[in-house]
Amino acid sequence: MSREIKSYACIFAAGCLWGTIGLFVKLMQGYGSSSSYTSFLRMALGLVFLVIITLIKDGPKAFIVSRNTLVSCVLLGFVCQAVYNVVYSSAVNTIGMSLSAVLLYTAPVFTCITSFLFFKEKIGRRKLLALGVNIAGCILTVTGGRFEGLSFAASGLLFGIASGFCYSLTAIFGRLAADEGSPFAVSAYNFLFATLFLSVLHPWASVENPLYPPLLLTGAGFALVPTALAYILYFKGLKGITESSKVPVVASIETVAAAVIGTAVFHENLQAGNVAGILCVLLSIALMR
Repeated sequence: MSREIKSYACIFAAGCLWGTIGLFVKLMQGYGSSSSYTSFLRMALGLVFLVIITLIKDGPKAFIVSRNTLVSCVLLGFVCQAVYNVVYSSAVNTIGMSLSAVLLYTAPVFTCITSFLFFKEKIGRRKLLALGVNIAGCILTVTGGRFEGLSFAASGLLFGIASGFCYSLTAIFGRLAADEGSPFAVSAYNFLFATLFLSVLHPWASVENPLYPPLLLTGAGFALVPTALAYILYFKGLKGITESSKVPVVASIETVAAAVIGTAVFHENLQAGNVAGILCVLLSIALMR
């Protein structure tokens, strides 16, 4: 297996782990957590896990990175984690989860444009077809083709598009950071800056009992599985890719994993439209590779 195929396999696996995010969010919400505190715990506890993993795998020397890598990590932490969490939460509160998720998955289009501007990547017919199929698949997976109950407040639409743009930059800034640094250290720095930025919002004040043991235990699972491990795989994958614009399409397997978990755990019904969306997502990934 070539290095690039292994890299896309890592990104695919990271997307599958990200598909469990909804499961942890719902569990933490049941224990009284707010969206801001859930995001903070995810970053803060994920940072602890990543520091330990980095020290075990690469030793303290891994934290010595170049200025360019550090700047990329600051941008990752601020734009792709802190700002992203704020604008996406604002979109969900304004226009609901379904439409927010649809707007979030405009990210591949933004990544394609920025990759063309930053890395001069070509945009061919095959890639355009895959992008179109991917966006259609994500929309169908989330909505099942039912749009009548969606809210279209202007501010919410702007927040949703902003979340897609912030998410799209993960592949750009992550590739710049991963080119020189250890994927473990890059992930740790990413979460360090995200934790610092999110702590400014004092998210613990929004929770009645922020140290509630079941909440912290669930938060630790959230920080380990779809966070620390997922981002290690993601940044490891970014080190071996040549086209950043393909990354969010491969990572969109997250929507399929989330749909499967929603059906298996929360007994959500998958309609024909949802199944068609899942098939479109898988087809778009096949078209990209």
